Amino acid sequence: MRVLQMNLCNSGRAACYTGRAVSMAVALVRQHRPQMISVNEVCRDDLGVLEGAMSPTFPAGTVASAFAPARDRQSQTPVRCKDGQEFGDGLLVVVPSPAVGSRSYSGVYPVQDAGDTEERVWVCIDVARRFSACTTHTSSTNRTVALEQCRYLLGSVTSRISRAHASDPIIVSADLNLAARGSPSSQSCLPSGYQRLDDAALQDVMVSPGVRVGSHLAMDMQGTTDHPGLLVDLVLPHR
Repeated sequence: MRVLQMNLCNSGRAACYTGRAVSMAVALVRQHRPQMISVNEVCRDDLGVLEGAMSPTFPAGTVASAFAPARDRQSQTPVRCKDGQEFGDGLLVVVPSPAVGSRSYSGVYPVQDAGDTEERVWVCIDVARRFSACTTHTSSTNRTVALEQCRYLLGSVTSRISRAHASDPIIVSADLNLAARGSPSSQSCLPSGYQRLDDAALQDVMVSPGVRVGSHLAMDMQGTTDHPGLLVDLVLPHR
């Protein structure tokens, strides 16, 4: 399985916004043909654009998608992009055939930075009898909070997934806002037996025991966003 993780900074409000990141992402999807895409800082309709690029590369399968909007602390409503769309995190995964079901679920972290107007969220897709995939964009304003959010996702959320789908692999692909070589780093929230690969900056792909990690590449996004893309090849256990 090939995984592509990207932070596209596409709200239209942040200083890193260029208006070109989604087009760059489409080009990477067409070139590298990932079976799983995780994206952060996107508008809801961006998932449809990426699905349009992803679907033709896997004509025998279908693409399942899920989106979770970040929550505005004051109004308790979804954060909005400048154009009015909901703003948050998204996942797309190739489902081998219509006979294989999938479901999505998401949540707001119980620990948040009280000084940040944006409350952070997580979102997952479970592909029946295959694997579960999750993404998130943890706190960018407080590393201690980011670490607690990472621990919640890799602890409470993945534990619930494991209980519901006992032997299915779990893939967490995200912008954790924890520097790969920093303190704390994303290694600090890695459960026992999990492996991770990173972009040498803030993004990681983490996998549960039994998944074999292959090559990984941090890709230049050519100034369209302030993060590289992270491309990772995985080998899932045979089913």
